[in-house]
Amino acid sequence: MSMSSEPVIGSSPEAKNGRTRVRGARLFNFLRLLAKNPLTAIGSLIVLSLIVIAIFAPWLATHDPLVQDLANALQAPGAAHWFGTDEFGRDVYSRLVYGSRITLYIVALVSVTVGPIGLMLGVVAGYYGGIVDTILMRITDIFISFPSLVLALAFVAALGPGLEHVVIAITLTAWPPIARLARAETLSLRQADFVSAVKLQGASSLRILVHHIVPLCLPSVIIRITMNMAGIILTAAGLGFLGLGAQPPDPEWGAMISAGRRYMMECWWLVTIPGLAILMNSLAFNFLGDGLRDILDPRTE
Repeated sequence: MSMSSEPVIGSSPEAKNGRTRVRGARLFNFLRLLAKNPLTAIGSLIVLSLIVIAIFAPWLATHDPLVQDLANALQAPGAAHWFGTDEFGRDVYSRLVYGSRITLYIVALVSVTVGPIGLMLGVVAGYYGGIVDTILMRITDIFISFPSLVLALAFVAALGPGLEHVVIAITLTAWPPIARLARAETLSLRQADFVSAVKLQGASSLRILVHHIVPLCLPSVIIRITMNMAGIILTAAGLGFLGLGAQPPDPEWGAMISAGRRYMMECWWLVTIPGLAILMNSLAFNFLGDGLRDILDPRTE
């Protein structure tokens, strides 16, 4: 009997093109749904602008953000310096542009860290229940009982100032709400009929968690992480304002406000412009989170 030489359907060019078209249609539909809400569209554009500015900062900045020019200190916004200069003559616009890299670095690193941590702890607590649930949730309650900024201050004070320590501190304070959300989702899923059917087929608990529970919890977790990004920006700016974040001369937005507060009555731009950057990006992530909730959460009409 000769072996068949027919190509595998799933790996044929037609099948691959079909899958590509389906993915493209889904992406287009997703973007269309985002654009339907004006506030979500605005938030998406601001977040996209933040990413573009952070990537192309060397080309968008008009001056070196670290070079001092004391002869041009505290100049008002003008043609030479669009957003004015600070007390050391450094260009505020260029420092704002480079500061977007620090803000995006903190937001991205904290988000990709707290997501897996909170999701893992939440689904384990919700699925196994009993003593495992009790221990994990009591630990979560301890972290939630403290205001996030105060707890982050305590961690940074113990670890010492620095950008990496800020990321660690915010991560340690941002995972509890995600863990609670994942636990609540898991509690509603673990008794579902499809989970019972998979158990009858002999699937292990690990396989059920990884292949069935976690994918269904992901949309809610993604929405929560997106909406938490505004709090991450504010916490990072607060730590920078107190001198515990990125250290001078790095252009971090909170540190820029802290340095400019001594001159804010005469030189309003030193505080106003970084403050507006923090405000706009925090609102943008909130708007984007609302839009993702409308799209990804099937219970939202």
